[in-house]
Amino acid sequence: MPGNALIIFIKNPELGKVKTRLAKTVGDERALAIYKALMDHTRDIALAVTTDRLLFYSQAIHPNDNWSTIDFKKHLQATGDLGTKMKAAFQQAFQDHQKVVIIGSDCASLTPAIVKVAFRQLEKHSFVIGPALDGGYYLLGMNQYVPKVFDHIAWSTASVLEDTKERIKKSGLDYVLLPTLSDIDYEEDWDQYGWEI
Repeated sequence: MPGNALIIFIKNPELGKVKTRLAKTVGDERALAIYKALMDHTRDIALAVTTDRLLFYSQAIHPNDNWSTIDFKKHLQATGDLGTKMKAAFQQAFQDHQKVVIIGSDCASLTPAIVKVAFRQLEKHSFVIGPALDGGYYLLGMNQYVPKVFDHIAWSTASVLEDTKERIKKSGLDYVLLPTLSDIDYEEDWDQYGWEI
């Protein structure tokens, strides 16, 4: 059984449907351009990590986009809220892998080194979490399938991280935290990186 799987969640890059909070101040076209830059960044990170890579699209699978079918196994996200989508993706990954980590495509400061550390931490801990400044997380990993960590979470709120930690504790398992990073949700989040697009 292959040891590691990296799940990547992306949204199909469509005008007016990505980075909607960011778009309120920068406009739909720039928000889409920023999201495409974040997707490129995320793809480069994934390719720099030796692992199986499972790419989950939000709406439709694109066989001929910038995500090579040689490097990425392409899937469609399940129907439902974010917890339902992640639960299904983890369940699928654990059919063939022993350690599974998920990332999104919103974190400009994520690095391959952080993802590699996450997999190493799963040798000693049941869970690894990358906290986000907004109270959520940019990365979650586990070395066994524990679906209850996705249940009854108020997604996109400041309590996601604490609620998830509580679910893990109630399961009698342990976790370790990675560095706290910022997701790109607002114009000021993007501006601090200074990327030219």
